[in-house]
Amino acid sequence: MTEKDPDKEILDAEIVDESPTAPVEVPEPDYSEGGVPSFDHVRDRIEQRYTTSLGSTELAGLGGKEDVASLDKKIADRDKAAKDKLAEIRRAMREQ
Repeated sequence: MTEKDPDKEILDAEIVDESPTAPVEVPEPDYSEGGVPSFDHVRDRIEQRYTTSLGSTELAGLGGKEDVASLDKKIADRDKAAKDKLAEIRRAMREQ
């Protein structure tokens, strides 16, 4: 058996004329030449972060009003405990 030489293999092909294509609109770049982001880019990033935070809240099970209220109460309780502890430390330092 002889091996076929890939360079001598005949290919059946046809020539296709290039048809003119419509000009492609290039979107505005996200940053200027000076490195300043465009307003649209900044707005899109803010909206993306906001929607991500909403999604994270829903995934964490904090989407309902009751859950948010209980979370606010927990934060307030923690802040009050921190203030009380700080006041206690200040009193102890004055006594020394």
